[in-house]
Amino acid sequence: MNELELKYGCNPNQKPSRIFVKNGDLPIEVLSGRPGYINFMDAFNGWQLVKELKEATGLPAAASFKHVSPAGAAVGLPLDETLRKIYWVDDMGELSPLASAYARARGADRMSSFGDFISLSDVCDADTARIIKREVSDGVIAPGYEPEALEILKSKKNGNYNVIAIDPAYRPEPIERKSVYGIVFEQGRNELKIDEELLKEVVTSNKEIPDSAKIDLIISLITLKYTQSNSVCFAKGGQAIGIGAGQQSRVHCTRLAGNKADNWFLRQCPKVLNLSFVDNIRRADRDNAIDVYIGEDYMDVLADGRWESIFKEKPEVFTKEEKRAWLDQMTDVALGSDAFFPFGDNIDRAFKSGVKYVAQPGGSVRDDQVIETCDKYGMAMAFTGIRLFHH
Repeated sequence: MNELELKYGCNPNQKPSRIFVKNGDLPIEVLSGRPGYINFMDAFNGWQLVKELKEATGLPAAASFKHVSPAGAAVGLPLDETLRKIYWVDDMGELSPLASAYARARGADRMSSFGDFISLSDVCDADTARIIKREVSDGVIAPGYEPEALEILKSKKNGNYNVIAIDPAYRPEPIERKSVYGIVFEQGRNELKIDEELLKEVVTSNKEIPDSAKIDLIISLITLKYTQSNSVCFAKGGQAIGIGAGQQSRVHCTRLAGNKADNWFLRQCPKVLNLSFVDNIRRADRDNAIDVYIGEDYMDVLADGRWESIFKEKPEVFTKEEKRAWLDQMTDVALGSDAFFPFGDNIDRAFKSGVKYVAQPGGSVRDDQVIETCDKYGMAMAFTGIRLFHH
């Protein structure tokens, strides 16, 4: 089969719609559901991301995509008890490495991951399928599925859940093309390999980047390779914890990603972990309540007549001072940028979210200012010399 007709394109009025290859067969098989145009865009970008993460780290990888950018990406490192709780998998026993990777990818930014398309680097096992089954999601792509996992996934959405198998041996043509306004654009595929070699030029006074931070920087850079630009990615402990995508200003990318990283860490504060929710609250409502509670509009969930439908007991206000004191404990965060930082204000903002290690291309006329700002905070920054724009 060299083409697959789709229901419609980006929007229902955009017909006809299809995916196809000119030579050979499509490298995918739809095992369940009827994926659409945006589903496939997410699936193919996400598959490339997790495939490269697996190649770079040797660990199973997962990504949670929304609107052609990752909401989360991670490798399969074990989860501690706190992470198991904030990712809502503390009732599932020991998880496989692939399931841990998806729990991390989904859990980094649960608000953005709602209704995601999932990409898995390895054959989907039953542990991973059980996590997927309980979340609101549009579909999954993987190189294969264990029989039990496939049965679990096929039962989701009354049998309409999108399940795609992709041939891991597939290699696309070296030239890629797309049409905009009837004009065909053509370019060589971005086949740049991202590994530790890109982190050798450390330009700051602090030259020490430990192996764990190198893995996090590689995760951030590979994630950025498939994130709509401009983009910035904060990473820690084997996963992205904050992604700022598609902003016109780089400092806005940094602020957006930093705020998401802050929320990830604030959710680990005992004051948030110990929130007592009413029985049978929906997962999405619980996630939304936590997001509001730790934000500036906390009274939206704490007002009389409102909190009673969410919490068993009215929580105390999580004050600005308490949040800052907790965030000051977040350390050793890695930060990647898809293009150079033009000003030191990006580093100032990154420092507030615990960043200690930075990877960016370099090449700004104000590189000296950016380096000086890193030195002020004792950060180690590598110039990769490569740009990772993605559009």
